[in-house]
Formats: sequence, structure tokens, C-alpha cells
Amino acid sequence: MTKQERVTFVINTLNELYPTIPIPLDHKDPYTLLIAVLLSAQCTDVRVNQITPLLFAKADNPYDMVKMSVEEIKEIIRPCGLSPMKSKGIHGLSQILIEKHNGQVPQSFEYLEELPAVGHKTASVVMSQAFGVPAFPVDTHIHRLMYRWNLTNGKNVVQTEKDAKRIFPEELWNDLHLQIIWYGREYSPARGWNLEKDIITKTIGRKSVLSEFIKK
Repeated sequence: MTKQERVTFVINTLNELYPTIPIPLDHKDPYTLLIAVLLSAQCTDVRVNQITPLLFAKADNPYDMVKMSVEEIKEIIRPCGLSPMKSKGIHGLSQILIEKHNGQVPQSFEYLEELPAVGHKTASVVMSQAFGVPAFPVDTHIHRLMYRWNLTNGKNVVQTEKDAKRIFPEELWNDLHLQIIWYGREYSPARGWNLEKDIITKTIGRKSVLSEFIKK
């Protein structure tokens, strides 16, 4: 298969498997999405979805959030891990949203990435899922699968994002990054991986990845 044929195969297979795409993190607006994505760093989406209702019952907007202390936020979000850093980030970014953005989440990569505890991936998820702006947030699943599928050299997530944006049509980015995440979880996980179930990797996978799997 040519590279373009492999890309088309990926798109078609994912569309068949995920014609409607569930959103991984529960939220009701850009602010609650931003907080949920921030909490998801090194934490499962399932865990985040268990914790955010407890946090949002007390504060689901920046004005209520800054009324809470960093310590109070930390206690609620502790099960998500990295709670000292995340609680400071949530409190700090809420303050900045009030002072600089009239309490609204800005629709700009630049302004989002200026917020404490918000990196490029978090900003990309918010721009994509809250505002519909084409973005390709790369998480561990996408990074792993793009390498397995021989669509990137896998050196780092920055390179993987560049490669994904180059080979996939822009109008598909917002759906595709979610489809790849779901596929990675269901068919091509890091642990307990069964190549027989992983139709995409089995069909177009990097030779070294396939031979490594067969050796095991």
C-alpha cells in the first residue's frame, strides 16, 4: 500500500467503527471542558468523570471557583493525581479568566496556552471540542498508534502532531483524533495488546512493530 492508501484505510476503518463519536470527558461548556482536560493529565477519563461532578457542584464557573481555596480544590481533585499542581492551576486560570477575559474561556491557542497548567494539548482539545476549530491534540494513544501505523517516526508528540496534520485532511482532524483515541483504547492498547483484534495495525503496521509482536 502507498502511504495515501494507508491513510485512506485508517479513515475508512475508523468511520465504520465510530460513525458517531462519544466525547470522552463530561462537560457542559468551554470552562468545564477546560477543567476536565486539565484534570485528565496522567489520569483516566473515567476517573475524571467521577470527580468533576463533585467539583462542579461547588464551582462550575471561574467566579465560584476563585471563592474556593486552592486547598479545598486540592482535596476534591486528589484522586486525579498531581493535585497540588492541578489545584493551583485551576484556581490561577480561573482568576486570569475573570481579570483578562470577562470570565470566558478565550477562543485562541495563544491565550489558552498562557493560562497556568494549560499546555498545547489541553488548548488543542478545548479549541477542537468546545469551539470547533480544527486541531489535532496528540495523547499517548494517538502517539502510539501513529507510530504503530508507520505514519510518524514517533520521536515525540510534537512531531507526531505535525505528521498527523500533514497527512490527514484538516476537516477530519476534530473527529479523527477522537476516533483514534477510542480505537487505541479498544483495539490497540499499550498493554494486553492483541494484534488479531487490531485490524488497522495488522493491515498497515510498521514491520518492526509487527515482527516484535510475533516474537513475543
